Amino acid sequence: MNDPVLDVFRFTPAVAPARAVVVSIPHTGTEVPDEIRRAFRTPAHARLPMTDWHLGRLYDFLPALGVAVLEARVSRYVADLNRDPEGQPLYPGRYETGLVPLRDFAGEEIWKTPPDAEECARRRRLVFDPYHARLAAALAEGRARAGHVLLLDLHSVSSAPNRITPALVEEIYLGDRDGASAPEAVAESFTRAYEARRLRVSRNRPYKGGYITAHYGAWAGVTALQIEMAERVYMDENEPESPDLGRLAAARALLREIFEIALDRLAPRGGTLVPEARRSREA
Repeated sequence: MNDPVLDVFRFTPAVAPARAVVVSIPHTGTEVPDEIRRAFRTPAHARLPMTDWHLGRLYDFLPALGVAVLEARVSRYVADLNRDPEGQPLYPGRYETGLVPLRDFAGEEIWKTPPDAEECARRRRLVFDPYHARLAAALAEGRARAGHVLLLDLHSVSSAPNRITPALVEEIYLGDRDGASAPEAVAESFTRAYEARRLRVSRNRPYKGGYITAHYGAWAGVTALQIEMAERVYMDENEPESPDLGRLAAARALLREIFEIALDRLAPRGGTLVPEARRSREA
């Protein structure tokens, strides 16, 4: 099978003066090569229900706030950018999807014929590796400029229960691997900013942060936080492909206020992370 040419990601640099912050949005992509799309077992899977819908549009204000943004273009059904490429579990003993998911969040099989090891390796090479090479470069650039960089990994999720979680009650779920990837001040700053706008926050339950948070949060000079948001904050979860543009715009304006407040505390424009926002344990 010939390898397709894939537009794996969009990278948008910060508008100067920059903050010592990089954002990753790994699950918002919707591009699927034709030969992979034909392999879906049902039309329902071809609608890509595990997508983090519309996050590129929702967070498009971030570069203007001085934040560099890396946004996936390719669907997580092709390769999941937030899973360990060697298959190590994020939550041992809990149901999980993998680098190339074989079952969805409900436990239903995705493919007519499951991709074999060679096909999974091909997808890793085509999608996972380029995205992570660019993310690693962005973090290295930020660290070289400011000495320390904050990585925010942004997600959204349906509120409905599935095999991974029960129904989601709170609107915001912050994950720092139980404090291993970020100090208390980081989650606390975002918690205060969200709660001031009447959005309820849970920390490390049920999401502690995925591969991106765990992997890069262990790097020297990198602090990492995953932010998972219930889709009901900005859209009708029953109509994910056709957002209410007015509702999305209102949520975007609210999120801009929240991020500006939290980042002003943690990473002033043109400066470095405040000491309280830096991981004390450098790997």
